[in-house]
Amino acid sequence: MKKLNRIKYFTGLVVAVLGLAACKKSFLEKPPLSSVVDANFYKTDDQVLAATSLLYSQVWFDYNDKAMYNLGDFRGGTAYSAWNDRGNVLFNTTGDNGENGASWRAFFNVVAQSNLFIYNINRYGGEAVTPRIKKMAIAEARFMRALAYRFLVMNWGPVPVIENNFDRMFDTSITRNTVSSVWRFITREMRAAAADLPETPIQEGRLTTWSAEAMLARFYLTRAGVESTGGVKKQQFLDSAKYFAQRVINNSGRDLLSSYPDLFRYPYDNNKESLFELQWVFSGSNVWGTNNSMPEYLAYSPDIAFGGWGGDKGATWWLVSQYDGIEAQTNGTLKGRTLDQRLYATFMLPGAYYPEITKVTDRTKLIFPFTGTDNNFLNVKKYVIGSPIDLAGIATQQHYPNNTYMMRLAEVFLIYVEAAMGNDLSTSDATAIDYFNRVHTRAGLAPYVVAGPNGSGPLTLDMLLSERFKEFAMEGMSWYDLVSLHYWNPSKAFSILNSQDRGLFFTRPDQMPNPTEWTFTKTAWFTERTINANAGNFLLPIPNVELSQAPNLQKAPVDYP
Repeated sequence: MKKLNRIKYFTGLVVAVLGLAACKKSFLEKPPLSSVVDANFYKTDDQVLAATSLLYSQVWFDYNDKAMYNLGDFRGGTAYSAWNDRGNVLFNTTGDNGENGASWRAFFNVVAQSNLFIYNINRYGGEAVTPRIKKMAIAEARFMRALAYRFLVMNWGPVPVIENNFDRMFDTSITRNTVSSVWRFITREMRAAAADLPETPIQEGRLTTWSAEAMLARFYLTRAGVESTGGVKKQQFLDSAKYFAQRVINNSGRDLLSSYPDLFRYPYDNNKESLFELQWVFSGSNVWGTNNSMPEYLAYSPDIAFGGWGGDKGATWWLVSQYDGIEAQTNGTLKGRTLDQRLYATFMLPGAYYPEITKVTDRTKLIFPFTGTDNNFLNVKKYVIGSPIDLAGIATQQHYPNNTYMMRLAEVFLIYVEAAMGNDLSTSDATAIDYFNRVHTRAGLAPYVVAGPNGSGPLTLDMLLSERFKEFAMEGMSWYDLVSLHYWNPSKAFSILNSQDRGLFFTRPDQMPNPTEWTFTKTAWFTERTINANAGNFLLPIPNVELSQAPNLQKAPVDYP
């Protein structure tokens, strides 16, 4: 198995367009292009579209492979691995940590490949390439580059902004740029992308104006904290977040799926809720980089997957405690049941039934087993789409066809709510409450009521954060929510992180089959339950191998123009 070349940002580039076999995604359905070189490939609209298609898959492969959940969920505390990937789980990631280095390279690979495409289309674009396609294709690359820098600046803080890798080839004098100037850059890039992308996708799954404006809503909400003063978020950016969220909600034509579990029942790709997905295809076992490898690391057993290496991964005790109906008991246990469909669709409780997954051993539909005596796992369901029996002919080991969400309309609704809260940290605004309830009730819960005899008062930031943790668990989101919080209220971010129990526990159903409630008990002998997040370990350290080759990365950052 040959992995995609990983490109250090300061050492040059490989050709972005690699050979593809026949694919199910419409805009990836291209003949093999392995003989194509830069100088003769950007001559027609079809060739340009074929080149940019890999910006939706192959350049993001290393992020999707492990970095998505390693950073977004393990570091954020919504999920954990008991025996592996412990650096991010326990907040003791070092400069030598393999996943840290892989994540850094993954994002800079997206930057480098996006830069390469922009360079190539401007240098080699032929007269037959229409202005409309050229403008759109460059906007796609700028979108991807901006999004990659969002991940970089939120994980490592000051990072070097590079718009042209050829200008910096073999340049070891690169310095970092300040956090605020990186955010200015990526917001400027995303605004340019929004202006040049079409309102309707030119092919299924491609970016639109609404994809970029949804990202702008996300970016501005975070920038309101980046440029806060004394813990007061910048109102101009809160207003911008609210403005772009409202535009997407009103004009994109997107809508929530009626059933939350259906978001992750294959084939769910490019559904009406989706604003941007990584586009994975099953291109055969000999093609590496256009298939989705992530389900293999999440599935708990080869009984439901081609490999199934996720037996020690699952929901944290802290996340379980967030679900309505599961209550803390005086003896230190948790007990109850929840109507919240998001738990069922994201993690597996003993006795949960998944008719879309057929077990290999006995060819029956999956009822998640009750095992163990003092510890077990609520293993991952989200993105686990079926066994070899269910997926015969469209998947093999580490080669799955299902897409990865990068932006859903549900997030846009909740961005609006948080922007409406502003610096009050709560809201009774009718539109905001309506948007919150569209997400909340879709999960199977009663609507939130502000006033009246059954009212609970204004919706608070803590309630909204809890909603986000549950809505987007195992979508690589919780860590970035906490980084956004840390920009303007670091003590609150540390408090949330340091209150999380990330240790082993035992889940016992009241009966099998058809349980009606569960009791959760902490494993007495497991001691690594909490972390000590602080200013010294909050951000990831730049990988040592990068520091050794570009020592100026250790210098104080400077503003990017």
